Amino acid sequence: MSVRSRVLVLLPAVAVLAAVALASVLHASARADRRAHTRAGGPEVTPGEVTLRASGRMVFRNMAWGPHRDELTTVPASDPAGPRTASGVKCLRFYAASGTGVCLQAVHGPVSDTYRALILDAHLRTTARYDVPGIPSRARVSPTGHFAAWTAFVGGDSYAGTDFSTRTAIADTRTGRLTPTLEAFRIVKDGHTYRAADVNFWGVTFAADDRTFYATLATQGRTYLVRGDLLSRTVTTLHANVECPSLSPDGTRVAYKKRVAGLSRDAPWHLYVLDLRTLRETPLAEPRSVDDQAVWRDAHTIVYALPGDYGADLYQVPADGTGRARRISPAAVSPAYLGQPRPAP
Repeated sequence: MSVRSRVLVLLPAVAVLAAVALASVLHASARADRRAHTRAGGPEVTPGEVTLRASGRMVFRNMAWGPHRDELTTVPASDPAGPRTASGVKCLRFYAASGTGVCLQAVHGPVSDTYRALILDAHLRTTARYDVPGIPSRARVSPTGHFAAWTAFVGGDSYAGTDFSTRTAIADTRTGRLTPTLEAFRIVKDGHTYRAADVNFWGVTFAADDRTFYATLATQGRTYLVRGDLLSRTVTTLHANVECPSLSPDGTRVAYKKRVAGLSRDAPWHLYVLDLRTLRETPLAEPRSVDDQAVWRDAHTIVYALPGDYGADLYQVPADGTGRARRISPAAVSPAYLGQPRPAP
């Protein structure tokens, strides 16, 4: 084939690709424009002051369409579906405790997005920034506010399958010292040091002693609840088939999602609570698959996100397996309850 013939063949292909790319950009732009306009029937959102020191409040990422979409927003914890006060600070994932917050953000570039973790003070001012090597997934702050953790996908973008890779980091919010990956910690599995190339961690949750944490460890196609020690830089396996643990306010139980045989591969999880002393599991009364790191509203109630009309809605369910699940707040995700009592270290 001559050069001229090759050019004649390539030109239509290039034109088609350019048209597809342009259509994709225009579609994304139109969708973003729609989301910037308030939708009738959505939650009432107004700008105002948001502080992480206000007791009895819930702070979360607002998902309602309008000028305050993705902003950190607050409502009384007793009225989670009530009028919202928006902060102007946008986050993909968020958590807070004791006046310290962690906000995972996207930084939009001309070719692709990058991501970062911001440590926030009680007035949502940034005190530290860290690069995040992939799509943000989970975020937590220790009960004291002294440590923050986050997880990102560095390969893949879903926990449902097995073809993904994560990176979980922990930062000391007082000194700025960063542990960029938990894979640097020594793993103790079945009483022996364990090493494997396929190890992944995600879903950190902290105890109140500024030393102990829990997380998910994945290896060889299985997941485990691990107890971590920040001083010895060790994690120890405790229980199998645990993902995205969340420690109760009294430090005695963990809420988590568990893979259940027979469920869809894309939605394989059920919510459970594990007693850390007896390792007894209690299934919760949420029949749907929950892909979230739940939070404890108090010692008796679990809160989590499920897909909704605006992206996600918040639901709650009793932590003892009784009752039923109910929606408490539309168009919301990544909640943090402020002013929770902490057990003594």
